[in-house]
Amino acid sequence: MSQRRVAITGLGLVSPYGGDLPDFFARLTAGESAIRHLSTDDQPQPLSIPFSICPVFDPDATLGKPLASMMDRFAQLGMAAAFAAWADAGLPRAADAESRDRWGVTWGTALGGTLTHEKVYRDLWQKGRDRLPPLTVVLGMNNAANAHISIQLGLGGVSMSHTVACASSAVAIGEAFRRVRSGETPVMLTGGSDVPQAYGVARAWDALRVMAPGDADTSASACRPFAADRRGLVLGEGGAALVLEDWDHAVARGARIHGEIVGYGTSCDHSHLVRPDVAGQVRALNATLADAGLAAADIDYINAHGTATAEGDPVEIAALRAVFGERAETLPVSATKSMHGHLLGAAGAIEAIATVLALREQVIPPTANLSPDTLDPACSGVDHVFSGRRSVSLHTALSNSFAFGGSNAVLAFRAVTR
Repeated sequence: MSQRRVAITGLGLVSPYGGDLPDFFARLTAGESAIRHLSTDDQPQPLSIPFSICPVFDPDATLGKPLASMMDRFAQLGMAAAFAAWADAGLPRAADAESRDRWGVTWGTALGGTLTHEKVYRDLWQKGRDRLPPLTVVLGMNNAANAHISIQLGLGGVSMSHTVACASSAVAIGEAFRRVRSGETPVMLTGGSDVPQAYGVARAWDALRVMAPGDADTSASACRPFAADRRGLVLGEGGAALVLEDWDHAVARGARIHGEIVGYGTSCDHSHLVRPDVAGQVRALNATLADAGLAAADIDYINAHGTATAEGDPVEIAALRAVFGERAETLPVSATKSMHGHLLGAAGAIEAIATVLALREQVIPPTANLSPDTLDPACSGVDHVFSGRRSVSLHTALSNSFAFGGSNAVLAFRAVTR
């Protein structure tokens, strides 16, 4: 069977900036931080950290109280993003029976319903309750988001969740891409959502010593990928969704096409649970280029994983230098986590949207809090996009997601050409 072209016809998100796509991208390209200060003074052991929260999201108003009450917050964010992407694609909420049986969902989450789990533990062990709400299991399960999306949109094809740490939604997008490209289905809704601000989750990440410190005055600039003075990542919550569609199917119905997804590659470092490996990332990058039929010289921009951890950033840059050779020195690279934070299982999806919008608008967002003077020499050798938007001619771009467990995923996108 010949491979099909795969169009991106729908984009939707609930981000720390809100849910408006033009506003999201305008604030990214302006270098505006959505990171704020989070203090857990009501807890036995207070925690004070920079964090990115979706401040204007009201699940009852967005989804309706009956539906929202059946979901953990991670599924609420995912459902809202999915609804927005579906509407953006101009597809019907209830498709005909034949379409319903083929169209499907792949969704990424690293954590699933952690707020539900934490509430259960508190009810059982702190409050001494002997009964739990009857929906506890379905609120907390990792496949809750994709299940609700399938039910609400009437999608009867595959409905699958992917839990691959920080690469979860990148993998979900890649697997959806493969299904459309192969001709298995003409339409897939894909993306991811996560909510890591449960107290226990935040404390666990803090125990790893990989989180950036910050107070009310410094949190906005706490995430500093590739900088010599970087001190760690900043967690955030959110949901992001894309509609992937067979190109001919999209054109036939007159759909607006935001961009094209052209390649996907994965690898495992198979060396360490938390220490990234250059060779593993190189394999994922090369696999993506081969899958897309692209050469290193064809890539115009890379949205880096760029978490601002001491070990992660130099390894990623070393992998880019190894794959792109001399081209790396003139290859634009930026890390948008510096502004919206690390959304864990939703990171790959929100960064995929940022990459697609960069191609569509021909503008690269910067790495905030980075300058030539603060650049770590160990992270040099690529064309870092420092503060301020960069207007350039873009045709193809990559988005990197490199996760704990040594799981690597890279997505390749192309600007729209008919």
